[in-house]
Amino acid sequence: MRGLDCGHWFAGGAINQKPFTMTKKKTFALRVDNDMMSAVERWAADEFRSTNGQLEWIIYKALKDARRIKKGTSVPASGEE
Repeated sequence: MRGLDCGHWFAGGAINQKPFTMTKKKTFALRVDNDMMSAVERWAADEFRSTNGQLEWIIYKALKDARRIKKGTSVPASGEE
């Protein structure tokens, strides 16, 4: 069971879990080749993520690997490192 508590989301309703707040996200249009988008959608489905979550994770991983992201920047909520 999930619930809200003071604007924080607790998985499983456990009190000792670390609270998580939504960060502001920028919306933008992205033009992608059909074959590339299909590949991303399949990859997302394989990892039980949304397509948007998969794209966030791919961008995060690329930025981290290129050392273009600040230390302490969190992994997108839907992704694992």
